Amino acid sequence: MVNIGIVGVGLVGSELLAQLKANGSKRLSVVGLTSSKKMTVSNTDYAPLDLTNWKSDLANGVDADLAVFAKYLSESPDHAVIVDCSASDAVAALYPSWLKAGVSVVTPNKKGFSGSLSLYNEIKSLAANMGGSGKTPLAYHESTVGAGLPVLATLADLVKTGDKIVKIEGIFSGTLSYLFNNFSSLAGETKGSFSEIVKVAKELGYTEPDPRDDLNGMDVARKVTICGRLAGVDLDLSTLPVENIVPGPLQSVATADEFMAKLPEFDDHFAKMNEEAKKEGQVLRYVGLVDVQGGNSGVKLMKYPASHPFASLQGSDNIIKFTTEYFPNGLIIQGAGAGAAVTSYGIYSDLLKIQERVEGF
Repeated sequence: MVNIGIVGVGLVGSELLAQLKANGSKRLSVVGLTSSKKMTVSNTDYAPLDLTNWKSDLANGVDADLAVFAKYLSESPDHAVIVDCSASDAVAALYPSWLKAGVSVVTPNKKGFSGSLSLYNEIKSLAANMGGSGKTPLAYHESTVGAGLPVLATLADLVKTGDKIVKIEGIFSGTLSYLFNNFSSLAGETKGSFSEIVKVAKELGYTEPDPRDDLNGMDVARKVTICGRLAGVDLDLSTLPVENIVPGPLQSVATADEFMAKLPEFDDHFAKMNEEAKKEGQVLRYVGLVDVQGGNSGVKLMKYPASHPFASLQGSDNIIKFTTEYFPNGLIIQGAGAGAAVTSYGIYSDLLKIQERVEGF
């Protein structure tokens, strides 16, 4: 049995609970839930919580206290896992203390694995599956990159089997994938001006509430950093070159509404870049690159010819290409890289990996 405590029950956390309830795994037991305000845990026998009425049980719970929550999990008679579904730096900073207490960590939160190298290295030294020693604990974070796509698992297998990674390149953002797939297409026709496409993407819920949080490239930079570190490159967000495609005058406007109102003034800027690419028979794509051997890792807007797999991407899909010694022509992973369902699938898969490891099957 693996006892699970979930931190954060928003979109992803709620979907994970729905998936766990629907599949009814007898070897995975949710025994604790906490939001930023309230928490509820099982009785002293660590019986599973009722996943039908968890919302009302949580609302009627006690005041949230992560220290108490973690201590409860650490005293579990069975292997315990905390699933961090927040996006909090403060929560990610607690991973080492949880691991030291023997509690495994599963998370889609990118902060612990793309933040300071000291935090990353401490997590790595404490988690058995990341290089640390001992039977417990473990740390899995597949859904920090590509949601449910097997990006990190594939990369880890390549590294473990001795393959030499040359580079990792990809379209890591579903939002930016959607924007440029619609704005800069192989057919040469756009589905509106850049600002119009951003507006549609925002209305569809593809962007952050402030689209600048997508267009500044930092989400992609975090994913590049995570991949780079797993490939053995000590990338750091503070030094990684990142192209912010938010026009300079709009980077400092006060609100998202003001940004959206003024973005049409810069449509000519984006149209000119698109026309230049079109004349060369190419399309624009916003990509992240881990250049293991050349040292030119970064995040930037690039041009690709029609023959390149990035050029024919559809919708909001992610695509990641590994170029290695074993796969000199590239190994490609492509599919939905965002959304609560696929992110929760990635978390669920990680939980099953832990269950299989600790129970030996």
